[in-house]
Amino acid sequence: MNMNQLFNMFTRLVARRAMNWGINKGMSTLSRNKGQTPDAGPRTPQDKAQTKQTQDMARKMRTLGRITRR
Repeated sequence: MNMNQLFNMFTRLVARRAMNWGINKGMSTLSRNKGQTPDAGPRTPQDKAQTKQTQDMARKMRTLGRITRR
């Protein structure tokens, strides 16, 4: 292997890890519902359903990410 191949391999490895980290970080941030303020009032059943749906989707995306990395 020459230096160009080694450099490309290392660059792809770092880029792939950074992208996976960013995706996982974003999905966990979305599923935690950080945007809700304490003075927003009581949550409606629709809000609770939306939160649950977002958390389920985040869980599915993490599982999909794990499967594709294998």
